Amino acid sequence: MVEEHHEMERMNRHDDAEAGNGNEEVPFLACEDSDHDRRWEPGASAWAATTSRSRRTKCTIFGILLLLWEVAVPISLLRSGAWRSKEGSGGPHHGAVLPSTARLRDESEYTLDSSWDFSAKPSARKYRWTISDAILNPDGVHRPMILINNQFPGPLVRANEGDTIVVHIDNQGINATSIHFHGLFQNGTNDMDGTVGVTGCAIAPNSTHTYEFQVSGQSGTYWYHAHHSAQASDGLLGPVVIHSPGEKESKQGGYASDHVVMVQDHYYNTTAELLMDYLKPGRENDEPVPDTALINGRGKRNCDTVPGWSCDGTGILATLDLEAGKNHRVRIVNVGAFAEFQIEVDEHPFWVTEVDGSDIEPESLHRLNILPAQRYSIVLSANSTTANSFWLRARMITHCFRRDNPNLQPEARAIIRYSHSSAAERETSTPEPSSSPWGEAVDVICRDLNTSSLRPVENLAPPGPTAYVYVRANFMTGAWRLSRGFFNGSTWHGNLTHPSLHRYLDSSRGPNTRSTTAPGYRVNSEVFDSSNDYVVETWGVQTLDVAINNFDDGAHPFHLHGHKFWVMTPSLKGYPPAQAEVSSYLETNGLPTPILRDTVAVAGYEWVIIRVTLDNPGMWAFHCHNSWHAESGMLMQFLVRSEKMSDWKASGDEREMCSRPGVETGVRPDDSIWFGDFGR
Repeated sequence: MVEEHHEMERMNRHDDAEAGNGNEEVPFLACEDSDHDRRWEPGASAWAATTSRSRRTKCTIFGILLLLWEVAVPISLLRSGAWRSKEGSGGPHHGAVLPSTARLRDESEYTLDSSWDFSAKPSARKYRWTISDAILNPDGVHRPMILINNQFPGPLVRANEGDTIVVHIDNQGINATSIHFHGLFQNGTNDMDGTVGVTGCAIAPNSTHTYEFQVSGQSGTYWYHAHHSAQASDGLLGPVVIHSPGEKESKQGGYASDHVVMVQDHYYNTTAELLMDYLKPGRENDEPVPDTALINGRGKRNCDTVPGWSCDGTGILATLDLEAGKNHRVRIVNVGAFAEFQIEVDEHPFWVTEVDGSDIEPESLHRLNILPAQRYSIVLSANSTTANSFWLRARMITHCFRRDNPNLQPEARAIIRYSHSSAAERETSTPEPSSSPWGEAVDVICRDLNTSSLRPVENLAPPGPTAYVYVRANFMTGAWRLSRGFFNGSTWHGNLTHPSLHRYLDSSRGPNTRSTTAPGYRVNSEVFDSSNDYVVETWGVQTLDVAINNFDDGAHPFHLHGHKFWVMTPSLKGYPPAQAEVSSYLETNGLPTPILRDTVAVAGYEWVIIRVTLDNPGMWAFHCHNSWHAESGMLMQFLVRSEKMSDWKASGDEREMCSRPGVETGVRPDDSIWFGDFGR
């Protein structure tokens, strides 16, 4: 990492205006551990707890700090007013007046402007985001959320290949945060990856930071999200679309409109509270079960089904208007924390044309499985003659949940509505569809979409491997009955003020001090403690076959930062072949046309082999994209092309970020708060 080439811009502070209706006096929070949901009620002075069985436990300062978010939101929410800021500038973006109260983002922003210039000269696409805390009710149920420019979900980031994306962040939230642009390579800008504890530090409260990087060598559908604790599930997320110069002339370009559809599981409790419950002794990877699901941040809840929660019944459904008789592209992104979804459109088959930013030959399906962080583009023909509106259904595969949630509403819906030229035809369109779903039984196993029949448009044969790496993924229960996620016996504990990249660059045993006995890689246990910082270091351009063996009973969507990889095998039961047998095994049993992607799911007690060319210098996270699993420690790192990093230095701005007051706020609780607690 060379010194940053741009001056850090200080954003103008917005004057505090009228406080929101949550600006009440809040008493000190009593620390209580219980087997129930705590519920926030607007106008109430604290979190209200209802339970038939609860037990008081000791309250530590760490627990209080973690729950501070939940208490402080009603105190300080909605620093708004009639302030003006540009969400985006450059290209089609325009300045926007930020709303004075928190609201859902206008869903028309997720329909891509057809006047976009795909062949424009490279330019800077600039955005200004203020991050703040507020109370919002995406489906009618109120809960604290983290918002960008006082709206949820976040704005669309759109650029052409070769453009530079510039995002100015003003963090007015009460916790530190970060933004990771999922799937973007960050070639030459490893420090812009936004992975707290790995490539840099978080953006402290009441401070600013600018992400600036060029997008090169990739196009397609991506997204951004917080990469500090599990904050993304509190609302800090949005879509990214990168266009290639010849996109409209390609096979994938024959569509009349282009839409983004984000699906996600949604919790009524904050992630801070859910993590305290999930990580405590005796939980044995008992993941929090969602309360409902959203499409483009929208849902509709019957308040009678969630007694005790503050619910006003104002939820609305997302709507996609499609011109009848035309083809339409829909970019589907699972931006959720945990749940796998099945996506279908009543009475409409579709063609899958993109997987995680890789174009594929159109493949006809009528149901699509998508796990957290994955993206698929489909092309839908609006050619049905049976009705003018149809349901788009996003159904969570609930068989993958370990426990029941009485609040669970497992299916989200959006309305696909045909648009017509005549007023008479528009009059006959019903407000809600009466269409029926496809009739087959739904899946009862969490697993990836079967991609064996998918063929990449650009069929790049994977290069031969130079080495083989075995990765065992599992959960183990250790001291004080704490269940944690592991890779090869290592459970990750990030250093929030001295991230891995900085420690490597600062170490006397850092760049150019490696063993030369291994074939192009080693586990770096000289700079890093491999028990909680498992780092695979490579030098030269290495192509690794990575066998990922899942010893857990649930599926794991594994994501690699800074790279794509070829998926060489489907998810298979048993154990992967030994290193000496891999080549012959893949010749006989490997997928005939491996696709390049950045997130692959390995089903419970199964394994997958991926092949990745590690050619992008830097420190890159590899982790499960189930948010709860990542926070439990299921993260390792690839230190790539370390010979190129001998002259890298962390800039003064990056060092200064790590020393700002509040930089460690919002982090998951440290295990030490439970030492001595046997879970009685």
